[in-house]
Amino acid sequence: MPYVFADPEEEKAYLKQVKAELDACQTKEEVSELWKRHYLKVGHKKLGRLLVGRTVDSAMGKRKERE
Repeated sequence: MPYVFADPEEEKAYLKQVKAELDACQTKEEVSELWKRHYLKVGHKKLGRLLVGRTVDSAMGKRKERE
């Protein structure tokens, strides 16, 4: 399965946008809506890492090449 983001910098920019939106959330309903909008593109692991307060770089983790 190919990655959604071909370029790691593109992914990082997108995650920064999601992190800013997540930081602006004040209710669990807002977080739930954000999750629904982004989890198919970003993935539940990365969103979860952002949700618990990890940095964007930390949330990205190491990216393995798939064939």
